Amino acid sequence: MDLLITVLSGQMQLPVWGYVLVALALTHVTIVAVTIFLHRHQSHNALTLTSPVSHFFRFWIWLTTGIVTKQWVAIHRKHHAKCETAEDPHSPQIQGIRRILWQGREVYREAAIQQDILDKYGNGTPDDWLERNVYGRYPIIGILIMLGIDVVLFGALGLTIFAVQMIWIPFWAAGVINGIGHYWGYRNFETQDASRNIFPWGFLIGGEELHNNHHAYASSARLSNKWWELDIGWFYIRLLALFRLARIVKLAPRVRVIANKQLIDMDTVRAVVRNRFHIMKLYSRKVIKPVLREEAQRANKYFSDLYRRISKLLTREDIKPRSDETWMVDEVLAHNKTLETVYRLKQQLRELWQNSSSPQANRLLRLQAWCNEAEQTGIVALQEFAAYLRGYTLTPAR
Repeated sequence: MDLLITVLSGQMQLPVWGYVLVALALTHVTIVAVTIFLHRHQSHNALTLTSPVSHFFRFWIWLTTGIVTKQWVAIHRKHHAKCETAEDPHSPQIQGIRRILWQGREVYREAAIQQDILDKYGNGTPDDWLERNVYGRYPIIGILIMLGIDVVLFGALGLTIFAVQMIWIPFWAAGVINGIGHYWGYRNFETQDASRNIFPWGFLIGGEELHNNHHAYASSARLSNKWWELDIGWFYIRLLALFRLARIVKLAPRVRVIANKQLIDMDTVRAVVRNRFHIMKLYSRKVIKPVLREEAQRANKYFSDLYRRISKLLTREDIKPRSDETWMVDEVLAHNKTLETVYRLKQQLRELWQNSSSPQANRLLRLQAWCNEAEQTGIVALQEFAAYLRGYTLTPAR
Protein backbone atom coordinates (compact mmCIF):
# COMPACT_ATOMS: atom_id res chain seq x y z
CA MET A 1 0.00 0.00 0.00
CA ASP A 2 2.81 2.40 0.89
CA LEU A 3 4.50 1.58 -2.42
CA LEU A 4 1.27 2.37 -4.32
CA ILE A 5 0.92 5.70 -2.49
CA THR A 6 4.56 6.53 -3.30
CA VAL A 7 4.04 5.69 -6.97
CA LEU A 8 0.84 7.75 -7.22
CA SER A 9 2.29 10.75 -5.39
CA GLY A 10 5.73 10.68 -7.04
CA GLN A 11 9.13 11.59 -5.71
CA MET A 12 8.41 15.34 -5.62
CA GLN A 13 5.58 16.67 -3.46
CA LEU A 14 4.41 20.10 -4.62
CA PRO A 15 1.40 22.35 -4.04
CA VAL A 16 -1.01 22.66 -6.97
CA TRP A 17 0.57 25.89 -8.17
CA GLY A 18 3.95 24.14 -8.08
CA TYR A 19 2.79 21.53 -10.59
CA VAL A 20 1.41 24.29 -12.80
CA LEU A 21 4.76 26.09 -12.74
CA VAL A 22 6.61 22.86 -13.55
CA ALA A 23 4.36 22.23 -16.57
CA LEU A 24 4.81 25.80 -17.80
CA ALA A 25 8.59 25.67 -17.28
CA LEU A 26 8.96 22.39 -19.17
CA THR A 27 6.83 23.55 -22.09
CA HIS A 28 8.68 26.87 -22.18
CA VAL A 29 12.02 25.10 -22.60
CA THR A 30 10.48 23.17 -25.49
CA ILE A 31 9.22 26.36 -27.12
CA VAL A 32 12.68 27.91 -26.77
CA ALA A 33 14.26 24.81 -28.34
CA VAL A 34 11.85 24.92 -31.26
CA THR A 35 12.18 28.65 -32.01
CA ILE A 36 15.96 28.87 -31.54
CA PHE A 37 17.18 25.47 -32.72
CA LEU A 38 14.64 24.19 -35.25
CA HIS A 39 13.46 27.51 -36.63
CA ARG A 40 16.10 30.22 -36.51
CA HIS A 41 19.21 28.02 -36.44
CA GLN A 42 18.41 24.94 -38.53
CA SER A 43 15.75 26.24 -40.95
CA HIS A 44 17.09 29.73 -41.68
CA ASN A 45 20.73 29.74 -40.51
CA ALA A 46 20.13 33.06 -38.78
CA LEU A 47 22.53 32.10 -35.98
CA THR A 48 25.04 29.41 -35.11
CA LEU A 49 25.08 27.42 -31.87
CA THR A 50 27.92 25.65 -30.12
CA SER A 51 27.77 21.86 -30.24
CA PRO A 52 26.72 21.39 -26.57
CA VAL A 53 23.83 23.88 -26.89
CA SER A 54 22.74 22.51 -30.26
CA HIS A 55 22.75 18.96 -28.96
CA PHE A 56 20.87 19.88 -25.78
CA PHE A 57 18.08 21.40 -27.85
CA ARG A 58 18.01 18.40 -30.17
CA PHE A 59 17.87 16.00 -27.22
CA TRP A 60 15.16 18.01 -25.47
CA ILE A 61 12.99 18.16 -28.61
CA TRP A 62 13.35 14.38 -28.95
CA LEU A 63 12.25 13.92 -25.34
CA THR A 64 9.29 16.27 -25.38
CA THR A 65 7.94 16.22 -28.94
CA GLY A 66 9.39 13.35 -30.97
CA ILE A 67 10.03 15.85 -33.79
CA VAL A 68 12.66 14.76 -36.31
CA THR A 69 14.80 17.77 -37.20
CA LYS A 70 15.02 17.06 -40.94
CA GLN A 71 11.26 16.67 -41.24
CA TRP A 72 10.44 19.87 -39.39
CA VAL A 73 13.02 21.92 -41.28
CA ALA A 74 12.02 20.56 -44.70
CA ILE A 75 8.32 21.24 -44.13
CA HIS A 76 9.02 24.75 -42.88
CA ARG A 77 11.31 25.62 -45.77
CA LYS A 78 8.75 24.40 -48.27
CA HIS A 79 6.13 26.52 -46.51
CA HIS A 80 8.25 29.61 -47.22
CA ALA A 81 9.01 28.55 -50.79
CA LYS A 82 5.37 27.77 -51.68
CA CYS A 83 3.52 29.98 -49.24
CA GLU A 84 -0.27 30.30 -49.76
CA THR A 85 -0.26 28.01 -52.79
CA ALA A 86 -1.65 24.51 -53.26
CA GLU A 87 1.89 23.21 -52.58
CA ASP A 88 2.13 24.93 -49.19
CA PRO A 89 2.14 22.13 -46.55
CA HIS A 90 -0.02 24.11 -44.11
CA SER A 91 -1.75 27.21 -45.44
CA PRO A 92 -5.11 28.10 -43.84
CA GLN A 93 -5.82 30.20 -46.92
CA ILE A 94 -5.82 26.99 -48.97
CA GLN A 95 -6.81 24.24 -46.51
CA GLY A 96 -9.02 26.30 -44.22
CA ILE A 97 -8.40 27.75 -40.77
CA ARG A 98 -10.24 24.97 -38.90
CA ARG A 99 -8.14 22.21 -40.39
CA ILE A 100 -4.81 23.92 -39.70
CA LEU A 101 -5.77 25.16 -36.22
CA TRP A 102 -7.27 21.93 -34.89
CA GLN A 103 -5.55 19.32 -37.06
CA GLY A 104 -2.13 20.89 -37.37
CA ARG A 105 -0.34 17.75 -36.18
CA GLU A 106 -2.10 15.57 -38.77
CA VAL A 107 -1.23 18.06 -41.53
CA TYR A 108 2.40 18.00 -40.38
CA ARG A 109 2.50 14.19 -40.40
CA GLU A 110 1.06 14.04 -43.91
CA ALA A 111 3.89 16.25 -45.16
CA ALA A 112 6.58 14.51 -43.07
CA ILE A 113 6.18 11.18 -44.90
CA GLN A 114 6.73 12.72 -48.33
CA GLN A 115 10.31 11.82 -49.19
CA ASP A 116 10.54 14.34 -52.02
CA ILE A 117 9.97 17.19 -49.53
CA LEU A 118 12.69 15.86 -47.23
CA ASP A 119 15.17 15.40 -50.09
CA LYS A 120 14.61 18.85 -51.60
CA TYR A 121 14.24 21.01 -48.49
CA GLY A 122 15.90 19.09 -45.65
CA ASN A 123 19.55 19.55 -46.60
CA GLY A 124 22.08 20.69 -44.01
CA THR A 125 20.29 19.19 -41.00
CA PRO A 126 22.08 16.88 -38.50
CA ASP A 127 23.12 13.52 -39.99
CA ASP A 128 25.34 12.02 -37.30
CA TRP A 129 25.11 8.57 -35.70
CA LEU A 130 22.68 9.72 -33.02
CA GLU A 131 20.33 11.28 -35.57
CA ARG A 132 20.37 8.22 -37.82
CA ASN A 133 20.13 5.58 -35.10
CA VAL A 134 18.29 7.25 -32.22
CA TYR A 135 16.56 10.61 -32.76
CA GLY A 136 15.42 10.08 -36.33
CA ARG A 137 14.87 6.34 -36.10
CA TYR A 138 13.05 6.06 -32.78
CA PRO A 139 11.26 9.38 -32.06
CA ILE A 140 8.68 7.60 -29.89
CA ILE A 141 11.37 6.41 -27.46
CA GLY A 142 12.12 9.97 -26.32
CA ILE A 143 8.45 10.62 -25.61
CA LEU A 144 8.18 7.39 -23.58
CA ILE A 145 11.26 8.36 -21.56
CA MET A 146 9.67 11.75 -20.82
CA LEU A 147 6.48 10.00 -19.73
CA GLY A 148 8.47 7.82 -17.33
CA ILE A 149 10.32 10.82 -15.88
CA ASP A 150 7.08 12.74 -15.32
CA VAL A 151 5.39 9.80 -13.60
CA VAL A 152 8.40 8.97 -11.38
CA LEU A 153 8.83 12.57 -10.29
CA PHE A 154 5.21 13.69 -10.01
CA GLY A 155 3.17 10.49 -9.77
CA ALA A 156 -0.37 10.55 -11.15
CA LEU A 157 -0.17 14.30 -11.71
CA GLY A 158 2.84 13.60 -13.93
CA LEU A 159 0.39 12.21 -16.47
CA THR A 160 -1.30 15.62 -16.62
CA ILE A 161 2.05 17.38 -16.98
CA PHE A 162 2.98 14.93 -19.74
CA ALA A 163 -0.32 15.56 -21.53
CA VAL A 164 0.30 19.31 -21.43
CA GLN A 165 3.78 18.76 -22.89
CA MET A 166 2.40 16.61 -25.71
CA ILE A 167 -0.35 19.08 -26.60
CA TRP A 168 1.68 22.29 -26.34
CA ILE A 169 3.71 22.23 -29.55
CA PRO A 170 1.03 20.67 -31.80
CA PHE A 171 -1.48 23.29 -30.69
CA TRP A 172 0.66 26.42 -30.44
CA ALA A 173 3.18 25.80 -33.21
CA ALA A 174 1.36 23.57 -35.70
CA GLY A 175 -2.08 25.04 -35.00
CA VAL A 176 -1.84 28.64 -33.84
CA ILE A 177 1.26 29.83 -35.70
CA ASN A 178 0.56 27.98 -38.94
CA GLY A 179 -3.15 28.77 -38.71
CA ILE A 180 -3.90 32.05 -36.96
CA GLY A 181 -0.48 33.39 -37.99
CA HIS A 182 -1.75 33.37 -41.59
CA TYR A 183 -5.30 34.41 -40.85
CA TRP A 184 -5.69 37.02 -38.11
CA GLY A 185 -3.56 39.80 -36.62
CA TYR A 186 -1.71 42.92 -37.72
CA ARG A 187 0.88 43.41 -40.46
CA ASN A 188 4.02 45.55 -40.29
CA PHE A 189 5.01 44.52 -43.80
CA GLU A 190 3.10 44.04 -47.05
CA THR A 191 4.44 40.59 -47.88
CA GLN A 192 2.79 38.67 -50.72
CA ASP A 193 1.65 35.96 -48.31
CA ALA A 194 -1.08 36.31 -45.68
CA SER A 195 1.23 36.23 -42.64
CA ARG A 196 0.18 38.18 -39.53
CA ASN A 197 1.65 39.20 -36.21
CA ILE A 198 -0.69 37.58 -33.70
CA PHE A 199 0.48 39.61 -30.69
CA PRO A 200 3.23 42.22 -30.32
CA TRP A 201 4.55 40.45 -27.21
CA GLY A 202 6.07 37.05 -27.91
CA PHE A 203 5.93 35.12 -24.64
CA LEU A 204 3.79 32.03 -25.19
CA ILE A 205 5.50 30.81 -28.34
CA GLY A 206 8.97 32.25 -27.89
CA GLY A 207 8.48 35.23 -30.21
CA GLU A 208 6.91 33.24 -33.03
CA GLU A 209 3.79 35.34 -32.48
CA LEU A 210 5.55 37.98 -34.66
CA HIS A 211 4.93 35.90 -37.76
CA ASN A 212 4.53 38.66 -40.36
CA ASN A 213 7.87 40.10 -39.28
CA HIS A 214 9.41 36.68 -39.82
CA HIS A 215 7.97 36.25 -43.31
CA ALA A 216 9.26 39.68 -44.30
CA TYR A 217 12.80 38.83 -43.14
CA ALA A 218 12.91 35.06 -42.79
CA SER A 219 16.64 34.83 -42.15
CA SER A 220 16.67 37.32 -39.27
CA ALA A 221 17.56 35.99 -35.82
CA ARG A 222 15.38 38.71 -34.30
CA LEU A 223 11.64 38.53 -34.95
CA SER A 224 10.66 41.82 -33.31
CA ASN A 225 10.83 44.95 -35.47
CA LYS A 226 9.00 47.82 -33.78
CA TRP A 227 10.29 49.23 -30.50
CA TRP A 228 7.13 48.09 -28.71
CA GLU A 229 7.37 44.48 -29.88
CA LEU A 230 8.95 41.86 -27.65
CA ASP A 231 10.61 38.67 -28.86
CA ILE A 232 11.59 36.57 -25.85
CA GLY A 233 13.43 34.15 -28.15
CA TRP A 234 15.71 37.05 -29.13
CA PHE A 235 16.39 37.67 -25.43
CA TYR A 236 17.62 34.09 -25.03
CA ILE A 237 19.72 34.34 -28.19
CA ARG A 238 21.40 37.49 -26.87
CA LEU A 239 22.02 35.71 -23.58
CA LEU A 240 23.60 32.74 -25.37
CA ALA A 241 25.69 35.11 -27.48
CA LEU A 242 26.87 36.93 -24.35
CA PHE A 243 28.37 33.68 -23.09
CA ARG A 244 29.70 32.81 -26.57
CA LEU A 245 27.34 29.89 -26.91
CA ALA A 246 25.74 31.39 -30.02
CA ARG A 247 26.73 33.72 -32.83
CA ILE A 248 24.20 35.95 -34.55
CA VAL A 249 24.59 35.72 -38.33
CA LYS A 250 21.71 37.72 -39.85
CA LEU A 251 19.34 40.46 -38.73
CA ALA A 252 16.55 42.35 -40.45
CA PRO A 253 17.59 45.83 -41.61
CA ARG A 254 16.53 48.81 -39.58
CA VAL A 255 14.90 51.82 -41.24
CA ARG A 256 16.87 55.04 -41.30
CA VAL A 257 15.74 58.20 -43.05
CA ILE A 258 18.06 61.18 -43.53
CA ALA A 259 16.11 64.43 -43.48
CA ASN A 260 16.53 66.74 -46.49
CA LYS A 261 18.61 64.20 -48.42
CA GLN A 262 18.13 64.95 -52.13
CA LEU A 263 20.59 62.67 -53.91
CA ILE A 264 19.31 59.18 -54.73
CA ASP A 265 22.42 56.97 -54.72
CA MET A 266 23.22 53.25 -54.65
CA ASP A 267 22.83 53.26 -50.87
CA THR A 268 19.25 54.48 -51.34
CA VAL A 269 18.54 51.71 -53.84
CA ARG A 270 19.96 49.00 -51.59
CA ALA A 271 17.95 50.31 -48.65
CA VAL A 272 14.70 50.44 -50.66
CA VAL A 273 15.18 46.92 -52.03
CA ARG A 274 16.09 45.43 -48.66
CA ASN A 275 13.18 47.16 -46.95
CA ARG A 276 10.74 46.53 -49.81
CA PHE A 277 7.98 45.01 -47.64
CA HIS A 278 8.13 48.01 -45.33
CA ILE A 279 8.08 50.34 -48.34
CA MET A 280 4.92 48.73 -49.70
CA LYS A 281 3.22 48.99 -46.32
CA LEU A 282 4.14 52.68 -46.09
CA TYR A 283 3.00 53.37 -49.63
CA SER A 284 -0.41 51.91 -48.88
CA ARG A 285 -0.71 53.85 -45.62
CA LYS A 286 0.80 57.17 -46.72
CA VAL A 287 -0.34 57.36 -50.36
CA ILE A 288 -3.17 55.05 -51.44
CA LYS A 289 -5.37 55.26 -48.33
CA PRO A 290 -5.24 59.08 -47.98
CA VAL A 291 -5.91 59.52 -51.71
CA LEU A 292 -8.82 57.06 -51.54
CA ARG A 293 -10.34 59.02 -48.64
CA GLU A 294 -10.01 62.34 -50.46
CA GLU A 295 -11.46 61.00 -53.68
CA ALA A 296 -14.35 59.30 -51.84
CA GLN A 297 -15.34 62.63 -50.29
CA ARG A 298 -15.60 64.19 -53.74
CA ALA A 299 -17.31 61.26 -55.49
CA ASN A 300 -20.99 60.41 -55.84
CA LYS A 301 -22.44 57.55 -53.82
CA TYR A 302 -21.83 54.95 -56.54
CA PHE A 303 -18.10 55.58 -56.80
CA SER A 304 -17.73 56.28 -53.10
CA ASP A 305 -19.02 52.76 -52.42
CA LEU A 306 -16.67 51.34 -55.05
CA TYR A 307 -13.68 53.07 -53.45
CA ARG A 308 -14.55 51.49 -50.13
CA ARG A 309 -14.97 48.02 -51.67
CA ILE A 310 -11.64 48.06 -53.50
CA SER A 311 -9.57 49.58 -50.70
CA LYS A 312 -7.99 46.27 -49.66
CA LEU A 313 -7.47 45.23 -53.27
CA LEU A 314 -5.38 48.34 -53.90
CA THR A 315 -3.40 48.27 -50.65
CA ARG A 316 -2.83 44.65 -49.64
CA GLU A 317 -0.09 42.65 -51.37
CA ASP A 318 -1.51 39.29 -50.29
CA ILE A 319 -4.94 39.87 -51.84
CA LYS A 320 -5.39 39.44 -55.58
CA PRO A 321 -8.69 40.53 -57.18
CA ARG A 322 -11.01 37.65 -58.00
CA SER A 323 -12.54 37.46 -61.46
CA ASP A 324 -15.75 39.01 -60.09
CA GLU A 325 -13.79 41.90 -58.52
CA THR A 326 -11.50 42.98 -61.35
CA TRP A 327 -14.27 45.00 -63.00
CA MET A 328 -14.48 47.25 -59.92
CA VAL A 329 -10.75 47.98 -59.98
CA ASP A 330 -10.79 48.56 -63.75
CA GLU A 331 -13.79 50.89 -63.56
CA VAL A 332 -12.35 52.97 -60.73
CA LEU A 333 -8.94 53.32 -62.38
CA ALA A 334 -10.51 54.23 -65.72
CA HIS A 335 -12.75 56.83 -64.06
CA ASN A 336 -10.27 58.43 -61.64
CA LYS A 337 -6.94 59.68 -63.00
CA THR A 338 -5.51 60.36 -59.56
CA LEU A 339 -6.13 56.81 -58.31
CA GLU A 340 -4.87 55.39 -61.60
CA THR A 341 -1.64 57.33 -61.13
CA VAL A 342 -0.94 56.27 -57.55
CA TYR A 343 -1.80 52.63 -58.35
CA ARG A 344 0.37 52.62 -61.50
CA LEU A 345 3.31 54.08 -59.58
CA LYS A 346 2.85 51.43 -56.92
CA GLN A 347 3.23 48.75 -59.60
CA GLN A 348 6.32 50.49 -61.00
CA LEU A 349 7.86 50.74 -57.54
CA ARG A 350 7.36 47.00 -57.01
CA GLU A 351 9.14 46.27 -60.29
CA LEU A 352 12.35 47.70 -58.81
CA TRP A 353 12.98 44.49 -56.89
CA GLN A 354 10.88 41.94 -58.74
CA ASN A 355 13.46 41.59 -61.51
CA SER A 356 16.37 40.21 -59.48
CA SER A 357 18.61 40.04 -62.57
CA SER A 358 18.38 43.79 -63.14
CA PRO A 359 21.76 45.51 -62.55
CA GLN A 360 21.92 47.89 -59.61
CA ALA A 361 22.77 50.76 -61.98
CA ASN A 362 19.47 50.20 -63.81
CA ARG A 363 17.60 50.14 -60.52
CA LEU A 364 19.22 53.43 -59.58
CA LEU A 365 18.05 55.09 -62.80
CA ARG A 366 14.54 53.67 -62.39
CA LEU A 367 14.25 54.86 -58.78
CA GLN A 368 15.45 58.32 -59.76
CA ALA A 369 12.90 58.42 -62.59
CA TRP A 370 10.18 57.14 -60.26
CA CYS A 371 10.79 59.87 -57.69
CA ASN A 372 10.92 62.55 -60.39
CA GLU A 373 7.60 61.39 -61.86
CA ALA A 374 5.98 61.13 -58.44
CA GLU A 375 7.03 64.69 -57.59
CA GLN A 376 5.67 66.02 -60.89
CA THR A 377 2.19 64.49 -60.51
CA GLY A 378 0.99 67.30 -58.26
CA ILE A 379 -0.45 64.69 -55.85
CA VAL A 380 0.68 65.82 -52.40
CA ALA A 381 0.81 62.32 -50.86
CA LEU A 382 3.01 61.10 -53.74
CA GLN A 383 5.30 64.11 -53.51
CA GLU A 384 5.79 63.59 -49.79
CA PHE A 385 6.45 59.89 -50.25
CA ALA A 386 9.06 60.57 -52.95
CA ALA A 387 10.82 63.01 -50.62
CA TYR A 388 10.72 60.34 -47.92
CA LEU A 389 12.30 57.75 -50.24
CA ARG A 390 15.15 60.13 -51.09
CA GLY A 391 16.25 60.00 -47.46
CA TYR A 392 16.11 56.20 -47.22
CA THR A 393 19.42 54.59 -46.33
CA LEU A 394 20.93 51.52 -44.72
CA THR A 395 21.78 51.45 -41.05
CA PRO A 396 24.05 48.92 -39.35
CA ALA A 397 22.13 46.15 -37.54
CA ARG A 398 22.46 46.21 -33.77
